[in-house]
Amino acid sequence: MRKLLLILLIQAAACQVMRADDGIRQRDSILSRITGATLSELRVPITKFGARGDGATDCCKAFAKAMRYVSKKGGARIEVPVGVWLVKGPIHLVDNVCLDLKEGAVLKFVAEPQAYLPMVETCWEGTRLWNYSPFIYGRNLRNVAIVGQGTIDGSSAAETFAKWSALQKADQELSRAYNHQGTPVGERRFGEGHYLRPHLIQLYGCSQVTLSGVFIREAPFWCVHLLQSENVVCRGLRYDAKLVNNDGIDVESSRNVLIEDVNFNNGDDNVAIKSGRDNDGWHLASPSVGIIVRRCHFKGLHGVVIGSEMSGGVEQVFVYDCDYRGYCKRGIFVKTNPDRGGYIRNVYVRNCRFDEILDLFYVTSMYAGQGLDNHHFSTIENIYVDSLSASVVTGTALVLQGTTAKPIRNVSFRNVSVGSVKNGLSFENTESVTLQDCFLGPKVGIPSQVSAKDKLFEKDRK
Repeated sequence: MRKLLLILLIQAAACQVMRADDGIRQRDSILSRITGATLSELRVPITKFGARGDGATDCCKAFAKAMRYVSKKGGARIEVPVGVWLVKGPIHLVDNVCLDLKEGAVLKFVAEPQAYLPMVETCWEGTRLWNYSPFIYGRNLRNVAIVGQGTIDGSSAAETFAKWSALQKADQELSRAYNHQGTPVGERRFGEGHYLRPHLIQLYGCSQVTLSGVFIREAPFWCVHLLQSENVVCRGLRYDAKLVNNDGIDVESSRNVLIEDVNFNNGDDNVAIKSGRDNDGWHLASPSVGIIVRRCHFKGLHGVVIGSEMSGGVEQVFVYDCDYRGYCKRGIFVKTNPDRGGYIRNVYVRNCRFDEILDLFYVTSMYAGQGLDNHHFSTIENIYVDSLSASVVTGTALVLQGTTAKPIRNVSFRNVSVGSVKNGLSFENTESVTLQDCFLGPKVGIPSQVSAKDKLFEKDRK
């Protein structure tokens, strides 16, 4: 019996090593396929097209002229020098363009809804529809970049968009009804008279994309939305975007995305990985695959989130060598419910460190208590966590909430360390969960020897 137990323990340890090695091989294979954009050698200043960086001249038409120039030339780098470049309307990107925002350059958009009409096809919280144009928008493009040390300012703390989150409920519910009823996307019309806020930057169906260096603030809704895109690099971005729903980077139904060296400071999720909501997600069947988040500094509501709009599936997610810049409510948060279906699998978290946090690692199949009467249960399996820590956990360190229909399967925690914790772990409806070298609270040292006090206690018991 002892020999059998020893063999099983050795096999389990070997299996863990193979899983870790397999994860590294998968990650490196994905990295080899991510190149981002190739920047054009042709450079031209935005002033060539009539723009002025005086903070008063509307430069929207100048950017439109610049895009036509890029299309004619087959590619160019549009350089935006020091100054405040007022933009009263959206910038629609073209193939082979690079917006190069020099240090001291500010693209300052206006928070005037009428400026972002006519509507464009977009996606709002996982439902495809027509709405106000994102402030910077690209659709079905190849080889697109936004780089530099300048600023993209959505100016959305002003009136209008700042108040729309309190007014959006009816439109939010209508969009979801269209989704569930399978209404043709062309008939899902919002825009004027409705209150679904536009995104700051949305790249929809694009490939070979680089977003690098720029400082992002005051988005009307999500800051960067990568929708059905592939081969994307987000590197060295900086944020001060703390308005409602100011997610940092939302990756939706996209493939081969690298997010690295980003300094987050957001009013919502720092990174959110999604693949469509409910019917839209199932019918499109376009999962998010091959998402790598490394060397990032988190600050805001949650560090890395998967879901809740994940009906098309999410797999091969790698989060490693990340830490905190300030408070986060939850470090890693995986969320779905019986409305969603879909799957989340092959998630690797390694060497991530937080300070004070509510919940360190939280996986739930019952998000927001929604859909509990439905039967679109999600598959969550193959999650590997190694070297995850927090100084203080005021809620629960490790949470796994599966369902009886679809338990969470095959989860491994290794080298999890929490200095102080209110509640160590809460697991329900799970299968094949292992913990190795985990310290949820102070590490226990060598047991003490029997003392005189212990002897007195034994004597009193007798």
